Amino acid sequence: MSAPAYWEDAKKALSKADPILKKIIKSYKGEAMQGKNDAFVTLMRAIVGQQISVKAADSIFKRLEAGVGGMSVENCLPHDSDSFRTFGLTRQKSAYVVDLTQYFATKNPTRVFWDAMTDEEIIVDLVKIKGIGRWTAEMFLMFHLQRPDVLPLGDLALVKAMYKYYNAGEKLTVSAMQEVAQSWQPWRTVASWYMWRTYDIEAINY
Repeated sequence: MSAPAYWEDAKKALSKADPILKKIIKSYKGEAMQGKNDAFVTLMRAIVGQQISVKAADSIFKRLEAGVGGMSVENCLPHDSDSFRTFGLTRQKSAYVVDLTQYFATKNPTRVFWDAMTDEEIIVDLVKIKGIGRWTAEMFLMFHLQRPDVLPLGDLALVKAMYKYYNAGEKLTVSAMQEVAQSWQPWRTVASWYMWRTYDIEAINY
């Protein structure tokens, strides 16, 4: 795992642009987003993490990884949805995992394929896979491709953190959150990660 090459530059720029973020960044000195250099693992972790806490997702993923004998397309292929359910996945997520495994087994997508696409083009491509919505595609952009300017406003933890720090805990409209995040550009990925960091005890890494 490694932090994005732009991380330090992003921290400096965000600290200058946003006094609230400046304090938060100081609170987590030495920490950074850590991506995994494996597209399949990143998407698997994102599916497992849908609508549950970071701690719960990590626990289930570890059970799943141990159950298949190491997380890889080859190790997941022999398993069906019933098998995946024995590792702690819901019926729905088990079906998603089967479809994702089949997608990678048949198409074998590479980094070069995604590098030639814009963020939005990648999202459109990935949401064609059963079980992958915009949020999951955005996690892929942030943690695997390490795109620097992703703002996943469908993420509950990010939204709640923005309510807390930018509106005294009261709700904000999507347009209001987008306005807050204007000063974060072109480093909205980094700002989002720090927002998450204030919300969860453990750092989010997919």
